[in-house]
Amino acid sequence: MKSLKQTYIINAPVKEVWKALTDPKYIEGWGAGKCVMDEKEGTNFSLWGESIWGRNTKVVSGKLLIQDWYSDETPKWKSPSIVTFELVEENGNTKLDLTQENIPEKDFQNIFDGWKDYYVGPLKAFVESKN
Repeated sequence: MKSLKQTYIINAPVKEVWKALTDPKYIEGWGAGKCVMDEKEGTNFSLWGESIWGRNTKVVSGKLLIQDWYSDETPKWKSPSIVTFELVEENGNTKLDLTQENIPEKDFQNIFDGWKDYYVGPLKAFVESKN
């Protein structure tokens, strides 16, 4: 199993970035398709029509979101990958530190690239366009 860490500077306040991580209307706006999401600890979520799903394991509103992630990759993941989003406001911008642990070796490169191409990249563009 592998881990990754990526850092993004998003030209928007933390509260907007937080919405883009937890509010279904924002999530659908940046392109994660049909989703179920909220910012409550212990709740289940799904993205991209349930091709990614999991549970919010720790939530500190506007600061920290830790989730257990599962994927419909074949073969299906037997144990969750742990995804952590940490947000810090810096001069009106948001520093987003993304960590993902317990990534199956065969999926690592696609996941590494996918964060920029399909998740945080589009999220960043969407939130920045609203400011």
